[in-house]
Amino acid sequence: MNAGCLIESGVHKNDRRSIPHDKHIYKERNFVERYFNRIKQFRRIATRYDKLTVTFMGAISMASILAWLKG
Repeated sequence: MNAGCLIESGVHKNDRRSIPHDKHIYKERNFVERYFNRIKQFRRIATRYDKLTVTFMGAISMASILAWLKG
């Protein structure tokens, strides 16, 4: 019953059933989720403090640079 959909929830380690999934896609998805979590730690980004798109994108760029520098 595969309709071309991807599994959204993770597989539990203690679950004996194995659900086929693409580990590469999960790895990329985890990377993206962690990136957004890091930049949302900045209040200015999380609350959309800047109303103009250009200043908001500047704040995202600054938050991304700071997150990258922290490692």
